[in-house]
Amino acid sequence: MTTLTERQSAPSDSARRRPRWLKLPSFALAIPAWAWLFAFFVAPVALVVWFSFGYKPGIFGTHANDVLSFDRYAEALSPTFFATFQNTLWVGVVGTLICLAISIPFAYWLAFKAPVSRRGILLAMVMIPFWTNFLVRTIGWQIILAPSGVLSNALQSIGVLDQPLEILFTRTAVLIGVVYNYLPLMILPMFVAFDRVALPMREASKDLGAGRWSTLFNVTLPLAKPGIVVGILLVYIPLMGDYITATVLGGAKGNMAGQMVANQFQTAQNWALGSAMAVVLVLTILTTVAIAALVSWLATWPLRASQRLVLGDKS
Repeated sequence: MTTLTERQSAPSDSARRRPRWLKLPSFALAIPAWAWLFAFFVAPVALVVWFSFGYKPGIFGTHANDVLSFDRYAEALSPTFFATFQNTLWVGVVGTLICLAISIPFAYWLAFKAPVSRRGILLAMVMIPFWTNFLVRTIGWQIILAPSGVLSNALQSIGVLDQPLEILFTRTAVLIGVVYNYLPLMILPMFVAFDRVALPMREASKDLGAGRWSTLFNVTLPLAKPGIVVGILLVYIPLMGDYITATVLGGAKGNMAGQMVANQFQTAQNWALGSAMAVVLVLTILTTVAIAALVSWLATWPLRASQRLVLGDKS
């Protein structure tokens, strides 16, 4: 007759029948994800960095790395291409700020003010543009913004314009296109963040004497900060590398770095210069994100210091 201690120490029937792969260490379960990340992210990025130190060997060659140098980076940062990087940074920052300005009130209304029974329909309406091909909906804006398009004719018919609208193939047209294409990527994480803000905390803030705006800036927005940061990153990073919108709506005046990189790989067949441009673009994105995070941290530091609770303070 076995004792209670022996029965507790003996493996159960379910443990004996457990598949062998479930007995592996916990880190082994992450091996497929790490392998996928290495094969489809780390290795391609490393290959692009390696190509960027090479050169174009001839008319029919794409790249060669028998002689390594930083010449392609100097060429990528020359005045000819540097203006395009400046234009890309302007479109990326302004487009992200416009998406942020539109998404915060809309996501707030959707999370707190819209009827619960209609939120599913409203979210579906936000997602409808994603059900259409990216290129198709961008071409749709080309038709709308054309001098003889719907918007131009409507503005002329009501007397706002005396001549056709000349906005297509400009930086403004690219800005309109990227805001339209990437706005849902900002709205959805913000809605989730606002929706997770507990209603009792907002009500407690009001019960303690805080007004509507004070509750918004001191309770709601700080609690929703992770969703806001995710939305900014989801919009800013792919927007900086977008070249379809720039090609369709920008023309020569709305050229962006992603379009320039694509041209070097597909048209000029200069993979070394295209790789250097891609690396510069990645470094630009990382630098601007780091600067924005530092500025945000420094700007909110006085508020965090004033709200810091010190235990044992007798004053």
